[in-house]
Amino acid sequence: MEILQLGHELLHKKAEPVKTIGPEYQKIAADLVEALHAGKGIGLAGPQIGRMERIFAVHIEGDVPRIFINPSIIETSKEMAKYEEGCLSIPGLYADVMRPQTIKVQAWNENGKPFNLEVSGLLARVILHEYDHLEGILFTDRLSEPKRNRIIEKYTKQTTRKKT
Repeated sequence: MEILQLGHELLHKKAEPVKTIGPEYQKIAADLVEALHAGKGIGLAGPQIGRMERIFAVHIEGDVPRIFINPSIIETSKEMAKYEEGCLSIPGLYADVMRPQTIKVQAWNENGKPFNLEVSGLLARVILHEYDHLEGILFTDRLSEPKRNRIIEKYTKQTTRKKT
């Protein structure tokens, strides 16, 4: 499964809600988890694999893989935290991003079962990062313009070297 890379137009488009969660979402969920493991990531959203649907997978070490379909961030803490983020769509490049420390999220799993979570730390950050993908936002969009330009310049140099 190909993970779309920085510059692909779908990465900046908003994903559509999933209308009906049927058995095919168990396969889509398994594919997302497999692709995020293959890429050595901890989260992967539908738009990153060309599926313009509101679905993403998260797998933090020591936890089970989780699937979020039609997620809603229903609350965020006022406390913010800075943490270095990367992205499978911008491989090998990282930058510090400020995000809320704690969130409440509601979503459905791949079996169509609704759930609510209140989480903090890394899991909250990964959920927010993947939720951004559903909104057409990359972590680089949350950086200052000079920092964003440096990441894009490094990425361009990196990909140009790989092609030669």
